[in-house]
Amino acid sequence: MSATAWAQFALLIVVLLATAPLLGRYMAKVYGYGEGVSAPGDRFFLPVEKLVYRICRVDPEKEQHWTRYALSLLAFSAVGFVALYALLRAQGALPLNPLGLPGLDPNVAFNVAVSFMTNTNWQAYGGESTMSHLTQMSGLTVQNFVSAAAGMGVMAALIRGLARRGARTVGNFWVDLTRGVLRILLPLSLLVSTVLVSQGVIQNLNGHTAAATLEGGEQAIPGGPAASQVAIKQLGTNGGGFFDMNSAHPFENATALSNFVQTWAILVIPFALAFAFGHMVRDRRQGWAVLSIMFTVWATFSLVIMGAEGAGSPRLEAMGVEQSVTAEQSGGYMEGKETRFGPAASGLWAASTTGTSNGSVNAMHDSLTPLGGGTAMLHMMFGELSPGGVGVGLNGLLVMTVLTVFIAGLMIGRTPEYLGKKITSTEITLVMLYVLAMPVVLLGFAAASSVNGAALASLGNQGPHGLSEILYGYASTANNNGSAFAGLDSSTWWYTVTMGIAMLVGRFLLIIPVLALAGSMARKRPVPATVGTLPTHTPVFAGLTVAVVVIVAGLTFLPALSLGPLAELFTL
Repeated sequence: MSATAWAQFALLIVVLLATAPLLGRYMAKVYGYGEGVSAPGDRFFLPVEKLVYRICRVDPEKEQHWTRYALSLLAFSAVGFVALYALLRAQGALPLNPLGLPGLDPNVAFNVAVSFMTNTNWQAYGGESTMSHLTQMSGLTVQNFVSAAAGMGVMAALIRGLARRGARTVGNFWVDLTRGVLRILLPLSLLVSTVLVSQGVIQNLNGHTAAATLEGGEQAIPGGPAASQVAIKQLGTNGGGFFDMNSAHPFENATALSNFVQTWAILVIPFALAFAFGHMVRDRRQGWAVLSIMFTVWATFSLVIMGAEGAGSPRLEAMGVEQSVTAEQSGGYMEGKETRFGPAASGLWAASTTGTSNGSVNAMHDSLTPLGGGTAMLHMMFGELSPGGVGVGLNGLLVMTVLTVFIAGLMIGRTPEYLGKKITSTEITLVMLYVLAMPVVLLGFAAASSVNGAALASLGNQGPHGLSEILYGYASTANNNGSAFAGLDSSTWWYTVTMGIAMLVGRFLLIIPVLALAGSMARKRPVPATVGTLPTHTPVFAGLTVAVVVIVAGLTFLPALSLGPLAELFTL
């Protein structure tokens, strides 16, 4: 990689290390109610929260059993889905629609409503040409906030379950949801959106503005409330862009500085949650261990993708004729990338957006080199736990940590323990439900699509790259990511329905086992550590966890990857 690429990567790490610990400590206090920790900003936020609780008839002092917590989340998500679906269908008859856009097709509306409700933000539509300003603001942006806050609430419930002793409750979903929106996401979004507006990201309620071109023609320049949506799409690891081209569009991502700020916004909360975990379990070493796992995997994938895109491709297309050449490309592989960012910043973004459940793009992932695109796909298949989405990434990593403890316990012949609590068959059953849910829908629907005529007709390419498009699409939806290989037309009924199902499974069949695990662990009382207790805060254990993640993902997905991106790579 070039010196500029190394400088970008190093600067991002420095800024993250400067900000994530502070944010993590703050988040631990926000979610640490009931544990003898006062929440910061009570004088400002508490009156607003009390008003919300009064309107919603919520008792903030009453905590919930994990089953009630899960039912509250499911009910809230169902209402959000119905409300958003109705808004999408009725869009044409509602105000703040300067272009007079009609309501969405039922299948597309179903897919979009599921997508934003599950924090996936898969976009089977063109943003500025499909959605009115009202839909963008009151439908999509609202779901960006509440779906992210719900994920962070589940994370807080799991940490409480690990930290508490002999308890029957894991928190209150409504309190976690309210605090996540008011105390964390709203203030950060206001800060980030202000910076983005200063860099030229648009924020208005205009329709299209007519402008005369140098050739004497007329060009329609779009307007709309983009900056406010872009800020929360990154901070909440949502990813759904205001414009069809997402953060590759100059009105969403105008400069190198806005690109850097958005990359930071994607990563800061997921990394901060590692520090929040350490504070909430009262053992900061555990937080550093989790952080080291997240950082190691993310940095490795980032360097691979940045290196692959910076090195360029040995095969170029000239005048529509594919030719194999040996000449190196100056500056790296630029197909599908914005010149104002270049391969390094695009590769770093690709690794970050697929390592979280973000899914936004500043370059077309379908145009990445086979090694770069395959690596981004594999990063999602890891379960997006490096550093993962807001809340759900830490959940996945803690689940894999429990699995690692169990495997290590078998190796040394002792009952496995994590944070002083014994891991039994109940917990391992829940872990396996979590581990298997995503691969079942990903590989199942990908296999069905590869033999379905209607699904194959939606591909932009055939052969290994066509299979890669299918695999990437279901990896993205089943992991609640939202990015895509652009060659796949996902607006057909087959993909809107099956990908909608994949998003539901990837969200709720993972959240429910996590909450059940939280409830099971909360009831346990810690046992004294002995000389045979496996320490879970050491570099050795962190390395073992990374190895377990790699082995699980490799055994599950390597055959499919061998037929897709790997086959494409080795045919160059």
